[in-house]
Parts: sequence; structure tokens; C-alpha cells
Amino acid sequence: MSDDSVVRDVAPGAARGVTPGAATGVALSELQLQVGTATHTGLRRRANEDAFLAAQPLFLVADGMGGHEAGEVASALAVDAFAALTGTPSVDAAELRDAFGRAHESIAAIAATGLRRAGTTVSGVAIAESDGRAQWLVFNLGDSRTYRLADGELEQISVDHSVVQELLDGGTLSRAAAATHPERNVITRALGAGGPYQADYWLVPVESGDRILICSDGVSGELDDELIERILIEEHESQEAASRLVHEGLLHGGRDNLTAVVVDAYDRAGAEAHAAGSPDGPGRRRDPHGEDTIPRPPVDVGGRN
Repeated sequence: MSDDSVVRDVAPGAARGVTPGAATGVALSELQLQVGTATHTGLRRRANEDAFLAAQPLFLVADGMGGHEAGEVASALAVDAFAALTGTPSVDAAELRDAFGRAHESIAAIAATGLRRAGTTVSGVAIAESDGRAQWLVFNLGDSRTYRLADGELEQISVDHSVVQELLDGGTLSRAAAATHPERNVITRALGAGGPYQADYWLVPVESGDRILICSDGVSGELDDELIERILIEEHESQEAASRLVHEGLLHGGRDNLTAVVVDAYDRAGAEAHAAGSPDGPGRRRDPHGEDTIPRPPVDVGGRN
């Protein structure tokens, strides 16, 4: 993997006009997490090629590319590579880069078995630490997504590696047209499948009451952001939120495998308030302050990934 990947700092509430630095965040020693997971094959697939990992300090979704012979193998290998990082309070970006490298090597190795086009996306969050404070270290490769609900507002932190996202960024495609674009399922980066595999990273302070959603495009492709936001606000428990997201995805078509991982973060006081049924649920801080994913054909740019 290239060493020039950059971790981008995202100030809490930056997209909503909140002054950076106004929130102090959660001390890593006080951080408490609640996690919900749900996955389903969908209504049109024979196998579930999604895989997920939900074990502190790492939470991710890997969406095996079902147009290939071994998408389910690729996603499972990716999860295995990252699972070695679990069981510790926190990880750092270098450890995540190493995990991506291990996953890449494992997936490349199965070419010898004849399963030559295996590939997978990977998106998620790890708990990192800075000056004793917990940070969301968000990482993404492909078009699975990581969202954050805070102060009742949903933000997509990850940026899709897709043809449609490139067109949106270039101003040549509207968001309305993106939903029906003929190449909306074509991704530009992935683990395996012969393309580049450099992930993007973002660092976001953890605030008590944060709710993180990680999902495959089987969920985000069926549900728009407004419905995702409403479900995450309405469901008090992380497991109920994850299950409902997958259920609603099925009701809206279920054209692909669907996976959702929901992670709620609290400090000790916030966890006690949540357990007591406080109306300030996840995403509301107590403090006032159908079609399968396929890779774009590789382009020879005369260099190495």
C-alpha cells in the first residue's frame, strides 16, 4: 500500500457550523460502546457475500463483489485480516494500513486457485486515541459507507470510490441523476479485482451520544439519507436500529446483500442515562455544546499502488 495516504481531521460538527474545539470529547478510559449488527442475503441473491466485524476497537463491513467468483471469500479474508487488531482499547492508522496490506496479500493469493477476480470493499471505524481522548478513525475503500449521527443530524463521513462519485465531484452529474446512472454500481477502488487498494482515512472526536452506521450498498442503495436518519433517530437501541435498517432495505427492494453495523458511544454518565431510558438517545448529545458492485477495469498509469 502506498505510504502517502493521509488521515484527515474532521472537527465535531464542522459540517453544521459548530466551532471546532468547542466539544471536549470522551476520555478513552470512560468510553462505553453498544453495538448492533444485522445482515441478510436479500431477495435476489443466492448467497450473502457481505461480511462484518464488530469487536472493540474495530467495526467494519466488507462487501464482496458478487459479479466475481469469490466475493464471499474476499470479504471473509478482509475481516480475518482486521480481526487480528481486536481486543485492545485502541488502534492507529499504521495498524489499519498493515491490515489492508495483509488482506490484499491474502486475496491476491487465491488467484492460484482459479478464483482470479475476487474483490471486496471495506468501510468502518476504529477507536483511536489522542491525548487520552477517544477518536473515531474512519477508513474506507470502495462504496460501502460510514455515517455519523450527532445532534440529530446524519453525516456521511466516508466518500465513495465510484464512477458516480467522480462524476458528482466533477460537477457533471446531479444527485438526482446519480440514483439511476447506468454505472452507479461501478467502483474505482477495491481490495482485489486488479485495481488500486489505497484506503482513505478520517479522524473524528468521539462525543457521548454519537451513533455510527456502517453499511454495505445493499442498504444505502435502497434507503435514502432521510430515511436512514429517521430510523437511526427513532430506534433507541443499536440492535433495533441495525435490524430495522436491513428490514427496511428488504421492503424497498432488497436487490443486493444488506448489512448494517450500528455503534453507539457514551461516556459513563451517558451510558447510565441511556440505560435509564433517557430521551436523549443516540445521536442526541446530553451536552448542548440492486445491483451488485463491480470494479472499474484497471487502468495502467505506469506506476504501482
